[in-house]
Amino acid sequence: MMLLGLFLLSFGFLLDRGTCTAMQSELRITTIKQEPYVMSKGAQLEGFCVDLLSEVAKKVGFKYKVQLVKDGAYGRQEESGNWNGMVGEVVRGEADLAIAPLTLTAAREKAVGMTKPFMQTGISILLRKDISEDAGFFDFLSPFSAQTWVGILIAYLGTAACIFIVARLSPSEWSQPQSEKNTFGLLHSLWYTAGALTLQGAGPHPKALSGRVICSSWWLFSVVLLACYFSNLSSTKTPESSHLMVKGFEDLANQDVIEYGCLAGSSTLAFFKNSNNPVYRRIYEHMERTKSFVSSMDEGIRRAKEGNYAFIGESVSLDLAVARYCELVRAHEVVGMRGYSIAAALGSPIIKNLSVAILQLSEAGELAYLRSKWWASSCIADKGKVSAVQPHNLKGIFLVLSLGLGLGTIVAVLELTFKSRRRAAEHKKTCCSVLTEELSLRLRTSSGNRSQENVDKDKEKA
Repeated sequence: MMLLGLFLLSFGFLLDRGTCTAMQSELRITTIKQEPYVMSKGAQLEGFCVDLLSEVAKKVGFKYKVQLVKDGAYGRQEESGNWNGMVGEVVRGEADLAIAPLTLTAAREKAVGMTKPFMQTGISILLRKDISEDAGFFDFLSPFSAQTWVGILIAYLGTAACIFIVARLSPSEWSQPQSEKNTFGLLHSLWYTAGALTLQGAGPHPKALSGRVICSSWWLFSVVLLACYFSNLSSTKTPESSHLMVKGFEDLANQDVIEYGCLAGSSTLAFFKNSNNPVYRRIYEHMERTKSFVSSMDEGIRRAKEGNYAFIGESVSLDLAVARYCELVRAHEVVGMRGYSIAAALGSPIIKNLSVAILQLSEAGELAYLRSKWWASSCIADKGKVSAVQPHNLKGIFLVLSLGLGLGTIVAVLELTFKSRRRAAEHKKTCCSVLTEELSLRLRTSSGNRSQENVDKDKEKA
């Protein structure tokens, strides 16, 4: 009888345990819509938290049913001591888990059980680019990229060198190397090329066809280059830009031109409210005095896009806004580091299993993959904003210049060859020997100068 009694007692206990497990096999999940954590896609929900919940459920082994929080709040303690939002639903037993960008705080930890953070974040500032950075000393170089400027420098030096060489090779430009001074020395070639680049001119101009071909190519290159430069320069200067520079919270607190605020009733507001830092206290007092809070993330992003407003919020959420809207930028300073966690009823045994599952996903790189998946940049640049011109954008005009330089050099060689053939016929010599003599005479920099000095001395004596 005793054995029978123990058997029936054990069977009843197991049956009761199985019934309880079956009742809890489908967990009620509360969440809130916020891009990219939870978003609507037809009748279904998608997003980072939806994917995270699916992966965690596979590892822990439970079924679930997702429902949106009724009051649309994350969860804060009211003056009566009751909690609202997702935290309140978990506390009242209306939901078993809350999965959302729910910040792990001491107050929430007292009311509900929270897992290991599945994402680290902090508090930063979101604002328009034109009020986040001050004008630099070298902003006039911004229309072109560094590679483009290097290409322009190489083109300038190459053109000056070609003019110098062609002016020495062409008989039409330098007919008497023994007694005549070459107008286009190296320094003058550099000066002439620079004058043409600035559309100022620096005579005398080349007389030979070869030199004119090179100069025409450089003039065309200069006109196109200057047109691109001034077009981009004017596009980067927006008339509505403020000259105020905001890089962090101290800059924000020390100015009164840009309005700023955060999400009402959020943990971000609680951070500034409870802080003993004088800068953070001034920011909180300013927000309370001006009532510059926003009711949602979308409103904060919209006001930041309109300008003259800095939105203070979670850094990961601000990073998403930057990835979506190219005119926005997040300040480098991040304070108050904290994490996003999953909330469950206080003392719930599932918290341990959820924390282990989150750590396993982190170690396997799944959390990083989900972050890159849902935070992928899809911003569309403002049409009024023109990025720096890259070398491949000007490859056509660089090609035209290269062809011009090559053609001019070939023409100069042909001019010298034709003159050498005439001289060879007159002196009964081979063309190659005469051409070699001409090249050695024209490419020697010192002989021409000495001959010219002798000629000048003779004129002075006379």
